[in-house]
Amino acid sequence: MVVAVELGLLYAVMALGVYLTFRILDFPDLTVDGSFTTGGATAAMLIISGTPPLLATAAAGVTGLAAGVITGVLHTKGRINGLLAGILTQIGLYSINLRIMGGKANLPLLREETLFTPLRDSALLGTAVAVGIFTVGALALKLVLDWFLHTDTGLAMQATGDNEEMIRSFGVSTDFMKVLGLALSNGLVAVCGALIAQYQGFADVGMGIGLIVAGLASVIIGQAIVGQRVIVVATLAVVVGSVLYRVVIQVALGAGLNPNDMKLISAVLVVLALVLPRWSVLRRFKPARRVRDVTAGAEA
Repeated sequence: MVVAVELGLLYAVMALGVYLTFRILDFPDLTVDGSFTTGGATAAMLIISGTPPLLATAAAGVTGLAAGVITGVLHTKGRINGLLAGILTQIGLYSINLRIMGGKANLPLLREETLFTPLRDSALLGTAVAVGIFTVGALALKLVLDWFLHTDTGLAMQATGDNEEMIRSFGVSTDFMKVLGLALSNGLVAVCGALIAQYQGFADVGMGIGLIVAGLASVIIGQAIVGQRVIVVATLAVVVGSVLYRVVIQVALGAGLNPNDMKLISAVLVVLALVLPRWSVLRRFKPARRVRDVTAGAEA
């Protein structure tokens, strides 16, 4: 279970990236499946060639930024539908990822120095200490994102997702905001890919397939439980949702479910998170409570 929490905190980096496009920009970005692998492949290849792990992780983030820019330019300048632009970039990245990995489908990192080597050598991975370190890292990233979304640029990005025509009338370039948001989102996703590759000890060309579902599940589950009224709460909900998602997956595996069914379980989780709040007993009784309040006010 501790490993599931660790993975949830690492995948929170990706979930925060998905939150930027899905909630802030209201953009259906499917580049995520490709940029996650790009980050893992870039970091793995650089680490194998002797690059320090921190620098390799940063380089992975840059490749994710570039992938996001491509999707943004295809959508804003090429006038391609956002969904299709993301799919096109994702498909193109599959071939690019294979080239980055030297034509190999898998790059092992078992004997390489990674960001997690000190924790692994100290036998701290899988313990409360590692969970504490990962929690601090995830919350620090969340705070940075909170700060950015309250700057003038961040507020303009939020407004682009809420009412594009309105914010354009104030002289804001909505095309730039979309490209910037997609770049930042995929940059975070690629950094997450680099972290996961180092954590699990290998990068695989198929490691990002279906990842968008996990990202959406983290965002939707977290915000269904914690809420999303303000940015600070919404980003915290994403981190919590990422951890809960991994814990649920771990519980499902522990219950004896086939690992090949994980994608199906992920899809079912997203559907439940979307549907259950609309069927909840509390929602059913809300009108009755409102009637009682009105009646009480009239009697007073």
